[in-house]
Amino acid sequence: MNTTGRDNRKLATKLLGVAVAMFAFGVFAMPGLYDKFCEITGIGQAGIEVAEAAPAGAAGQRTVNIRFDATTNSALNWEFRPLDERMEVTLGQPTEARYFAENLENSAVTGLAVFNVSPPEAARYFVKTQCFCFSKQVLQAGESREMPVYFYVREELPEHIEEFTLAYTFFKNEDPETAQAAR
Repeated sequence: MNTTGRDNRKLATKLLGVAVAMFAFGVFAMPGLYDKFCEITGIGQAGIEVAEAAPAGAAGQRTVNIRFDATTNSALNWEFRPLDERMEVTLGQPTEARYFAENLENSAVTGLAVFNVSPPEAARYFVKTQCFCFSKQVLQAGESREMPVYFYVREELPEHIEEFTLAYTFFKNEDPETAQAAR
């Protein structure tokens, strides 16, 4: 066998090894790293489990200002906005904020909301106990609905955070099974 053939086999074996290692990293390591990243930053946690409610009597004296924001992806023809644009919340106290959504299409549409807390450090202390973002939302043609989010802010929120923003973005759900169920 010539040297070039042997070198090509070595190279092919190394490339195959790299591909297998990359696949294993993507399948086994990335989900855990992604979940940790989302937990720290509060980004894209639409599928998280419902958090336990705030402990009874846990409300303290300190307050924080929360701004609420809402956007829709360009593929989703919905009106989506917060009904409460800002509020002052006592740390540890269960609170409700409300959003409004309306389907402007002539057919049923399924949407999925993802949220973000800014600054990212505040996300660790913001606990949603019930939220429309935990599941896909189906709105029939022309249907509108108020969507509440129930939450509390942990009392351990650092003193330097006096205000933060809770922002939601609704995306059109392209999952054919969900679209079928909406009809």
